[in-house]
Amino acid sequence: MSNQKRSAALALALAAAVAGSAVLMTAPAAHADVVDVNYNCKTPIGPKSAVSPIDIKAVKSGSSYKLTMSFQKGVSSSPVELGKGAMNPSAAIRLGGAESGTVAVSGPSNAAAIPANTPIKINDLSGTYTPRKSGKVTFTASVLTIKALGTTTTCTPGNNPKPSLELTVTGSGGGSGSGGGDQLPQTGPMDSAVALGTLGGTVMLAGAAGVLWLTRRGQRAAG
Repeated sequence: MSNQKRSAALALALAAAVAGSAVLMTAPAAHADVVDVNYNCKTPIGPKSAVSPIDIKAVKSGSSYKLTMSFQKGVSSSPVELGKGAMNPSAAIRLGGAESGTVAVSGPSNAAAIPANTPIKINDLSGTYTPRKSGKVTFTASVLTIKALGTTTTCTPGNNPKPSLELTVTGSGGGSGSGGGDQLPQTGPMDSAVALGTLGGTVMLAGAAGVLWLTRRGQRAAG
């Protein structure tokens, strides 16, 4: 092989290596584990406890992440049958690392009746997390709330579970993750409603300002 061909082959190999490194550097760092969470539940008929493996996944969507919290086992039971749609679950995911606070997640009610004294299987719960700070953020299962037949059951992890998910994120503020205290990132539809309400208020104010400006201009023209 001539020196010219060797040089060309070396250049191609170096270019491929650099491109591969760039892909590795830009890929988001994530680590997920299925974690056993020992829930201690305060129910209307007394305390109950159960261990459920918890899985938390994140899918990036623009500047936010859709979080999905999955329960692999039931964590409580009811002394009476729960009819279709009678049980409504929600939970909090605790943030750690570069961020603090919680993300609220919720899910659909039970699609089928749950027999009495049967472990209640929680449907997948989901919510939206928008990073405010940059760095590694951990996501850990926190309080689970089950509402059914006019009662509320609160289940708290009693075994100090480790995080189910760790992400390296870039926050909107671009900070290093220090200070600021607990913050509640965006958690779904309510944030959109608030944003739309704010936008509506801005439009209304702009409209009022326009009317005033036109009125004053008309008065000056008349004068």
